[in-house]
Amino acid sequence: MLQLNNVVITLKGAKQPMLEVPQLSIAAGEIVVLMGASGSGKSTLLNWLIGAPLPNFQCTGEVLLHGAPIQQLPMEQRHIGIRLQQPWLFPHLTVLENLLFALPRDFGSRHQRVQHAEHLLTAFNLFAVQKQLPDTLSGGQAARVSLARALINNPQAMLLDEPFSALDKATREQIKTFTFNHLMQAQLPCLLVTHDSGDCPTGARVIHV
Repeated sequence: MLQLNNVVITLKGAKQPMLEVPQLSIAAGEIVVLMGASGSGKSTLLNWLIGAPLPNFQCTGEVLLHGAPIQQLPMEQRHIGIRLQQPWLFPHLTVLENLLFALPRDFGSRHQRVQHAEHLLTAFNLFAVQKQLPDTLSGGQAARVSLARALINNPQAMLLDEPFSALDKATREQIKTFTFNHLMQAQLPCLLVTHDSGDCPTGARVIHV
């Protein structure tokens, strides 16, 4: 479970907070949608949750992952994955190399690392393109590679920052279904931020900010 308690995000120098989340609990396998206009602090919240530096903002509150507070931990120890608007794949690395780059160096031997990445690529129907560079992929393939890279370290929670906005309509629906199915199968608590109601999975809890 991912829990947020008394989270307040304020632009430094401002008198009023730009975003407040008094209390939010997301269960394993649940996708909660935080919906609001651009500039409402949604992406800033996600960056704070993963531990990214935010020099222009004052962020306070408590974040619990499976009951343990994580807001003071460095990014690499929080075990939270994130999928952004753009895939942001390294253009000079192949699909397989992009996934291997995301694995910590102490994960295992080279053979074990490749095996782990190839298993995930197979599950995502990407094994055939593992030696290709990102600029040769379709939009849907790039989106799936990006999601696979976010999941390769077996995160304990997932954040989605308008992950479908760069896709065309047909690909968008396909990738939405693919993404939500995989996250629910993995039983990850997931927070999706968006300004578009079309991004919401059917039956999801939606919180307006």
